[in-house]
Amino acid sequence: MTSETTLDPQVIDQAARALREAAETGKPTGPVRDLISAGGVAAAYAVQDTNTRHHIANGRRLVGRKIGLTSLAVQRQLGVDQPDYGMLFADMDVPEGIPVSLDQVIQPKVEAEIAIVVGRDLPYPDLTTAEMIRAVEYVVPAIEIVDSRVANWDIKIWDTIADNASSGLFVLGAVPRKLENLDLRSCGMVMEVKGEPISVGAGIACLGSPITASLWLARVMARAGRPLLEGDVILSGALGPMAGVSRGDVVEARINGVGTVRAAFAADVG
Repeated sequence: MTSETTLDPQVIDQAARALREAAETGKPTGPVRDLISAGGVAAAYAVQDTNTRHHIANGRRLVGRKIGLTSLAVQRQLGVDQPDYGMLFADMDVPEGIPVSLDQVIQPKVEAEIAIVVGRDLPYPDLTTAEMIRAVEYVVPAIEIVDSRVANWDIKIWDTIADNASSGLFVLGAVPRKLENLDLRSCGMVMEVKGEPISVGAGIACLGSPITASLWLARVMARAGRPLLEGDVILSGALGPMAGVSRGDVVEARINGVGTVRAAFAADVG
């Protein structure tokens, strides 16, 4: 990565406001990277944090995190050497069986993931693998409905981080599984629409293991002063390529050993 310079807080606020207004109006903005790339990844996270603090101050409730860029190939494509993260708010959760309105998002795509629910606070920047495993209350399959407030998904690393890691909504499976006797690394996944596969993958695609990805996240969050807490949800990263979605689609993801989750997208506008 190139060296980073300090950006004017007004520039950070300008980028944050552009992304926030895009979400509020449903009209995507242009890329924000030209505004903030001189400040590097730190500037992009400063934009994300600005909007996180704005949302919390206006009543949204933080309930977890999502991990992105867990694929090494995608990391190389974007010129980074680690994943990224975004915030999950309570109003992003769509209960399974409730139709997903595409009016809630701008440019939706879907990913199948393993969601980890944390059973204890994780305040330690040097959290160990054993402590991470012990902290897993249970896992469920998940469909993340990713979105971009940047027009035409014209994003680079600064855009996606600033844009809350291109988060949108998420649907969790309703049958929890304990970690015992589950090898998350080898869990195979297929995601289908109308019986046709649209994405396949396995736990190994998620930074080698969803546990490894979650450990990375927990350490980073502790260092950032926003540690994972008991009850938080971790969307641990895509198990296969993301895919497009249309009105009326019913997306089903099956993850071996973890279970099945469905996201039904409303056919009508409004």
